[in-house]
Amino acid sequence: MESFKNKVFQATDFVRSRIGQHPHIGLLIGTGLGESVSNMKKAVSIDYREIPNFPISTVPTHRGALLFGNMKGKPVLAMQGRFHYYEGYSMREITLPVRVMRMLGVKTLIVLNASGGINPLLNTGDIMVIADHINLTGGNPLIGPNVDEWGPRFPDMTQVYDPKLMAIAEETALKKGIRVQKGVYVGLPGPSLETRAEIRFLKTIGADAVGLSTIPEVIAAAHGGMAVLGLSVITNMNLPDAPQPCQVDDIIAAAEGAAPRLQAIIEGVVEKLPDEVD
Repeated sequence: MESFKNKVFQATDFVRSRIGQHPHIGLLIGTGLGESVSNMKKAVSIDYREIPNFPISTVPTHRGALLFGNMKGKPVLAMQGRFHYYEGYSMREITLPVRVMRMLGVKTLIVLNASGGINPLLNTGDIMVIADHINLTGGNPLIGPNVDEWGPRFPDMTQVYDPKLMAIAEETALKKGIRVQKGVYVGLPGPSLETRAEIRFLKTIGADAVGLSTIPEVIAAAHGGMAVLGLSVITNMNLPDAPQPCQVDDIIAAAEGAAPRLQAIIEGVVEKLPDEVD
């Protein structure tokens, strides 16, 4: 664990030297959603390969860059591309950037992803506000010795997605005429997608959408005391009684099509956050 702590410290020191400020808002951007931060002002871009100990994104559309700039007059740190269990990274490696964000001062984390719809009331292209999650990844980034200065041994997860942030996102969407849904996200390890029997099981246990990311980072954020907002773009529908083959290109296209609406919601949320978080 000392080795991992040192890796976090080294990465933090490097990023701090490049941005020179203390952001209090972080963005973690998923598949096909890189353009959701296209309006950031005075952005400094740092390639992941430059940052000591940072993993490298290997998934298409995950650009592998850390952006720091202003959004609605507030300093924001954005990850264009995340890391996944199925890429061969450990849970600690996946969540290293969240630890770095927290050490830099980030207290509000907005997490974006692409997911498959399970609830038949959802439609391809919908934006779903994540109200809760089910962890079926088979792992947890908190396994092992606890770093007490990062968070408690047993962090509470009853309201891991902040109700106030959810309300702001829904209010923003309503004002801008953007249709949003709310639901439960279930995370699997991947990379194979779900069978029809698995979709029926996931629906039975209360999942509205399914994806292969997000949960490790959210657990680490909750451990560090961050307020979390999760937004998921429904890129395809998983209907076991009317199955359709799922193509990655179609998933990316659906995510990219939702990016402008997602950007409008993010900017509305950021605008309503206080200039500084206590």
